[in-house]
Amino acid sequence: MFWDKIAGFYDFFEKCFNGEVNKKLVTEVAGLIDKNDTVLECACGTGMITRGIAPRCREVVATDFSEGMLGQARKNCVHLKNVKIEKADIMHLGYEDEAFDKVVAGNVIHLLDEPYKALEELMRVCKNGGYVIVPTYINNKTEGKPKLVVKCLEKLGADFKKEFTFDSYKQFFAKAGFEEVQYKLIKGKLPCAIAVIGKN
Repeated sequence: MFWDKIAGFYDFFEKCFNGEVNKKLVTEVAGLIDKNDTVLECACGTGMITRGIAPRCREVVATDFSEGMLGQARKNCVHLKNVKIEKADIMHLGYEDEAFDKVVAGNVIHLLDEPYKALEELMRVCKNGGYVIVPTYINNKTEGKPKLVVKCLEKLGADFKKEFTFDSYKQFFAKAGFEEVQYKLIKGKLPCAIAVIGKN
């Protein structure tokens, strides 16, 4: 699997290529987490967001489908006693309905064959009154013109199903029928759009 292969140097990529955007991304997501929250994080990767939100909440269940990424996440989060790291498939989450106060799925929606099905799962396991938080890297300019980094990752084996602009990202959630969505755009080398979906 592609993500297993790159897990060992993914932290280096995150810091060196897009470090400023990622710092702001983690700060924004962490700011949405409360001290009594139990949080599910899907596609946790090496634990970049996990490390930001763990000090702010009761518990984080950090999940990924890649064993390589989970191995790196365990190393990076070993000092965080309120973090559980588990293998899980975002398309078929093995958790009960309304099990988590907040659900985070960072930089994964654009990789999925059935992103709307994944959103249904994220909403299902989120408690009423909670939030599903979906940060995703987007294209700086126009859809359909991938940046150099995207082209390089695709040559290495990444399979991007969708490339969003900020506008098309908003349209993506509108098409799914979500009305209570707040958006934040973090500008930079590889910008990030954060969608925060309220569940009532």
